[in-house]
Amino acid sequence: MPTPRDVLTPNSLAMLQVIADTGSFAAAARASNMVPSALTYRVRQMEDALDVLLFDRSSRQAQLTEAGAELLREGAGLLAEIDAVANRVKRVATGWEPQFTVAVDSIIDHVTVMELCATFLKLNPPTRLKLRAETLSGTLEALTCGQADLALGVVMDDNTKTGLRREPLGTVSFVFAVAPHHPLAHVTEPLSDKVIRQHRAVAIADSVQHGASLSIGLLTGQDVLTVADMPTKLDAQVRGLGAGFLPTCLAQPYIDTGRLVVKSVERAKQQIHSSYAWRKGGKAGQGRALQWWLEQLQTPVTRSALLGERCRAG
Repeated sequence: MPTPRDVLTPNSLAMLQVIADTGSFAAAARASNMVPSALTYRVRQMEDALDVLLFDRSSRQAQLTEAGAELLREGAGLLAEIDAVANRVKRVATGWEPQFTVAVDSIIDHVTVMELCATFLKLNPPTRLKLRAETLSGTLEALTCGQADLALGVVMDDNTKTGLRREPLGTVSFVFAVAPHHPLAHVTEPLSDKVIRQHRAVAIADSVQHGASLSIGLLTGQDVLTVADMPTKLDAQVRGLGAGFLPTCLAQPYIDTGRLVVKSVERAKQQIHSSYAWRKGGKAGQGRALQWWLEQLQTPVTRSALLGERCRAG
């Protein structure tokens, strides 16, 4: 009699997923280019080896049982680990990561990132490049959870998380800005928190999935319009949909043309220290893609450009 190790193969797990997706053994057999009886036999083998029913056959459709659904969930993890092992083996053999993922915070200049990507891809590396759009705590979380290999624009305190390396990108200063037709544009300065609280703020949603989210510049009890990223926040404030702090380098062209008005406030000047981070593991353990990106980030010009041409490099 087959054992679980005999039947829980990548092909068998993939076959179960096809059955679940198509909803019937016959449709799955057609999709897999198999004889229906052969597919049914393989499923029976798996059920016998595990001593469970994987599908409820009481209806015309093949419905997963709870045991079957759990097997698929766990199987997805097994398949991902197999892929990870293959990727690690390939990296050992070639030095290049099969895939390199960069988590990019919404404060980072999109054009500069695209220019870096273009230069990297001109090398014609055997590495698939992937960008993740993140915001605030979500940028660091993508790195710590293994969903990214490099994070650009993270905000970290002095207690760097274990297992991570970081270097400064620069200091980003913020201005409180509103559209010229916004009510706050005509209020006497400096604006107090009491006055600001009476008007809607535009805030960026933290993309963190687990743990506490981070907010910058919001006041307790203030009405909030939440948007996905910094360009959308800028657009909302230019339209007069709310007020709030914007990176000086991003807002300056709109200030120069009169589409935004800077207002002084009573609270302390808003600044954040932005960094880039990656997981530790000596240079010998770094893939060639990570080495390339870290080399680009060593130049002050690149770091400054990632925060906008007018932002001061740190």
